[in-house]
Amino acid sequence: MIDVKKLCSEKGLRMTEQRNTIADVITEMSVEGHPDVNEIFLNANKKDKNISIATVYRTVKLFEEYGAIEKLEFKDGRSRYEAIEAAHHDHLIDIETGEIHEFTNDEIEAIQTRVASELGFKLVDHRLELYGVKKKNKN
Repeated sequence: MIDVKKLCSEKGLRMTEQRNTIADVITEMSVEGHPDVNEIFLNANKKDKNISIATVYRTVKLFEEYGAIEKLEFKDGRSRYEAIEAAHHDHLIDIETGEIHEFTNDEIEAIQTRVASELGFKLVDHRLELYGVKKKNKN
């Protein structure tokens, strides 16, 4: 599990008590999914009633600027967040339930690198999001 608090400290961000709480909440919530700011606020506020939604917005933006978390937009109108991980992964989003599945696929990675090379580029970063619906079982 990625520890957002540790990432922030390693990147030189001064960690206050409220920032530590918000970092812990993001770390905990990242195990189950990709929380939005409201979800982060609700969980952080349970731990510290003095944490406001404005504090969460500012802190999340700061964590993003320091490269500890990444903002994700999955076409549902909500910005979601996840800790920056060493291992790259892509996302498959169920458009009916909003469920997000993380996956890796070496073949897709190779194709992306090859396409960039064929177009005269060295691939330095990318993000792949797939959108779908569960197949219905035919009985």
